[in-house]
Amino acid sequence: MPKQKTKSSAKKRFRITGTGKIKRKHAFKSHILTKKTKKRKLALTHDTVVHKADENNVKQMLRMK
Repeated sequence: MPKQKTKSSAKKRFRITGTGKIKRKHAFKSHILTKKTKKRKLALTHDTVVHKADENNVKQMLRMK
């Protein structure tokens, strides 16, 4: 039986923290930044944790489950 492979797209987008949570980056920070406020752009810079409802799907893509 072949090995289970992780999704390459998920590998690039998610990181596991020391406590087992999944970190992700915010969207909407790549272009058309002139109309966005400094406050909004700064908030989009920081990482955040994947929502609990999506955690199982991400773990499946990373083959953690």
